Amino acid sequence: MLRLKTVLIFLLMVYGASHAQEKIPEGISLAFKAGNAAELSKFFNEEIELVMLDKEGLYSSKQAEQILKQFFTEHRPSSFRIIFEGGKETSRYAIGNLTTDTRGYRIYFLIKNQKNEPLIHQLRIEVENDQNL
Repeated sequence: MLRLKTVLIFLLMVYGASHAQEKIPEGISLAFKAGNAAELSKFFNEEIELVMLDKEGLYSSKQAEQILKQFFTEHRPSSFRIIFEGGKETSRYAIGNLTTDTRGYRIYFLIKNQKNEPLIHQLRIEVENDQNL
C-alpha cells in the first residue's frame, strides 16, 4: 500500500511538472535561442517593464523589441534553457539561462494572460554571476 501511494505521488509530480512546462509558450524559448527580437516581441504586452544592463523602464512593445535587437546583436545567443517556472493559470513566471558569445545571462520574465493570450509583462536580463569569483 505504501509503495502504491509512493508511485501515485511520483506520477502526480511528473504530470504536474510536464503540465507546467506547457504553460510557457515554446516560441519564447525558441526566440531567445535564436536571438530573434522580432519573434520574441510577438509575446510582449503593449507595454513591457524591461530591466537589462543599462536600461530600465516601461517601454512600448516596439521600443522593447529595438532594445532587445541591439542586445542580441552585441551578445549573440548560443543557447537558452528555462530552469524554473511557476505561477498559476492566469499569471506565470520563468527563469532561464541565456548563453551568448560574450557571457551568460539570467533571464526572468512574467507572463499574464490577456484575452486568453499569454503575454510578457516584465522581462529582466542580468549578468549571470561567475561562481568561480
